[in-house]
Amino acid sequence: MEPERVLLIGKPACHLCDDARVVISQVCGRLGVGWQEVSIFDDPALYDEYWERIPVTVVDGRIVDYWRIDPMTLERALIEETSEKRT
Repeated sequence: MEPERVLLIGKPACHLCDDARVVISQVCGRLGVGWQEVSIFDDPALYDEYWERIPVTVVDGRIVDYWRIDPMTLERALIEETSEKRT
């Protein structure tokens, strides 16, 4: 398993966050990519910046999507970032 490359910024009891968690878990599991989740309630800076856009999906420090994450968008972002690192 690779280091955690995907960050899900969300909050508890959020149906969009639940949906994003499923997509991220499936895509990252298939590609062998690590991921983690943080709550906007645990970090005031994250809350201030993202409270209107959660869930936010970040790949290698770059926002890929917010509100809803498309599996193909996430997979493409992971593959493109990997390709860029190799060149």
